[in-house]
Amino acid sequence: MKKYHVVGLGNALVDREFQVTDQFLETHNFEKSIMTLLDEPQQQLLLGELHKEFKLEKRVGGGSAANSMVALSKFGGNAFYCCKIANDDDGEFYRNDLNQAGVENRLSVQNNDGHTGKCVVMVTPDAERTMCTFLGVTIDFSLAELQRDVIANSDYLYIEGYLATSEIARAAVSEARKIAKQADTKIALTFSDSSMVKYFREGLEEFLSPGIDLLFCNREEAQLYTGTDNLECAIEQLLQFSKEVVITRGKDGAVIGTRDKRVQVPGIKVKAIDTNGAGDMFAGAYLYGVTQGWSTAQSGALASRAAAELVTHYGPRLPAATHTKILAELTGLTAISA
Repeated sequence: MKKYHVVGLGNALVDREFQVTDQFLETHNFEKSIMTLLDEPQQQLLLGELHKEFKLEKRVGGGSAANSMVALSKFGGNAFYCCKIANDDDGEFYRNDLNQAGVENRLSVQNNDGHTGKCVVMVTPDAERTMCTFLGVTIDFSLAELQRDVIANSDYLYIEGYLATSEIARAAVSEARKIAKQADTKIALTFSDSSMVKYFREGLEEFLSPGIDLLFCNREEAQLYTGTDNLECAIEQLLQFSKEVVITRGKDGAVIGTRDKRVQVPGIKVKAIDTNGAGDMFAGAYLYGVTQGWSTAQSGALASRAAAELVTHYGPRLPAATHTKILAELTGLTAISA
């Protein structure tokens, strides 16, 4: 038995979330519902404009894979996160945030000058999130941030698609995959955002080659990557690269495909106020289920329930007590470690 259920590789970002109008996005020429990379002066200018019109709702730890690791940990799984932070206030905030969530890391030994990455999350009245990210030192995520012993001692290696933007990060992912293969650690990948498929496709192709065990994406990402509007055709194409494909469909739930079956995961009707982190939550909950030996359908049901709960809150994460409640609803358990 390995020590960790999942080790994640990804960006370390501190999220600053605002409720905005569609007019604000249009005025400032931001493409809605995707992630846009900014340099620090551009992001600071944006923050200045946001503070003129709106209030800061939350400052929380973020990062796609980090959100998933936090979810898995709060459900009771053993998670580890490999990322890069700077010696600044946001870096200290981020490290403490992971520690409080029970996600193991070795960030206390890092000593990096510069700025920890920041993500401005703008949520419109339709609950869609639009993100503008300054990567800071996380753009230099490299071999130095890999924890080889942890990767070898994990059931799954979980790779964040946002790492496709950096050449040195792609090299680190390649090395992590080699370590995982040698240690019989399964490999999972999330596309993370449609912008990765649109603008960094070659990087994602590197992550998928020569094949992985589990792929997470949403319907738009799947269709963009495969060039088809037919979901079944998209699944068939993606199964050429991954043994299992999980495609989320928002309020319509998800479909999970393998080479011999399809599992339809029902959606749960809720009043969504913020979709930021919904896909991350789905992935984290699903990984928790499969690493506990649950069936595909059981894992999908937990993931759907958790993601539906998340979108009724602001921010990409839920309180530990909410994870306990959700798990108890689905399993009859009355307590888990958080």
